[in-house]
Amino acid sequence: MTAATGTGTWAERAAALDAADPLAPLRARFLPAPGVVAYLDGNSLGRPVASTATRLEEFVREAWGTRLIRGWTEDGPDGPWMGWPERVGDRIAATALGAGPGQTVLADSTTVVLYKLARAAVDAAAAADPARSVIVACAEDFPTDRYVVEGIAAERGGSVRWIETSLAGGVTPEQVRNTTGPDTALVLLSHISYRSGWLADAPAIVAAAHDAGAYVLLDLCHSAGSVELALDAWRVDLAAGCTYKFLNGGPGSPAFGFVRRDLQTVLRQPIQGWMGRHDPFTMGPGYLPAGGIRHVVSGTPPILAAVPLLAALDLLEDAGIAAVRAKSVALTGFALELVDAWLAPHGVDVLSPREGHHRGGHLTIRRPGFRAVVDALWARGVLPDYREPDAIRIGPAPLSSSFTEVHDGLAVLRDLLDGVGVQKR
Repeated sequence: MTAATGTGTWAERAAALDAADPLAPLRARFLPAPGVVAYLDGNSLGRPVASTATRLEEFVREAWGTRLIRGWTEDGPDGPWMGWPERVGDRIAATALGAGPGQTVLADSTTVVLYKLARAAVDAAAAADPARSVIVACAEDFPTDRYVVEGIAAERGGSVRWIETSLAGGVTPEQVRNTTGPDTALVLLSHISYRSGWLADAPAIVAAAHDAGAYVLLDLCHSAGSVELALDAWRVDLAAGCTYKFLNGGPGSPAFGFVRRDLQTVLRQPIQGWMGRHDPFTMGPGYLPAGGIRHVVSGTPPILAAVPLLAALDLLEDAGIAAVRAKSVALTGFALELVDAWLAPHGVDVLSPREGHHRGGHLTIRRPGFRAVVDALWARGVLPDYREPDAIRIGPAPLSSSFTEVHDGLAVLRDLLDGVGVQKR
């Protein structure tokens, strides 16, 4: 099929891939979006699971409406709400992270969780060896990650050592080895680059950082629910990620934080809130952190916001992350074929790795004038997203996207580039 260029031929190819897709029946478990031809932004915001509205209504009417304040401490269908950070965290860990129980909590936003864990690691490293004052991070990483480490370095009187990568690349283990040493406290990197979709070699990166005596904090925002993870097997120290992308938790759904079990008595996160105290309802003086992963919690758990996430985790558990990853590679691989056949003649470049094992859950393409093209795509019911400079990200979600949807969306982009109104090279 690599020589095929006719729309019908590619449409038949998409239909055949859909017919052979073992995850195809799961698409019916998402709410439809009238007027949307192709939703290609699952890497920014996942679609809502159809049962979410019912589960929210039931929770409001029954769990909240009848249990009221008793829900925090009295047993219910999902246990007391006080235990939800750990209970939901364990489900995320088992379903998407490759991690055992008691190491993950649901809490806060990604930014806050990143700050808590990064600051805890830097503090612990400096306490053990004052010479460790450097944070290693990627200069092309997501802005929040960069801003957080810059702020922590300023607070601690330390510095950030930047790893430089191309827009089309990502951090390698060799770069980590070359930038870490006896002065390194923490390595903070995204497992999947938000720009290019580069999938980093996490086990080798963790090993390189550990060889230098540094802690490792992985940003899993584009990984959780998209690729297979093995945090325990890789000996990852710390991880943080959002739940509104491939975990389909909804806009602004809470983040998760992971702390390896043997580090939970070593690291102490800096935001000391009452919910992270070992006996919060005593309201006593002084802060004594709770044991285990609970100490990462600071404020009141986001109970209502966790309900959509629980619905989505049910679906992900049914699918299995291995099947999700296999379809993700196939979806972005099919998109890459269409880009080569339809868009490359219009001067469109591919910024993502062409090898599936190096590519995360999205494909990034670039061409001058793409900002205006995205506006035109949205007006026609095709919804990718845009990232500077001049890049469109195509992020089909394996649980909710079809190959036909990818075909139809890129066909609209092809037709726009066939016309005028787009800057030429």
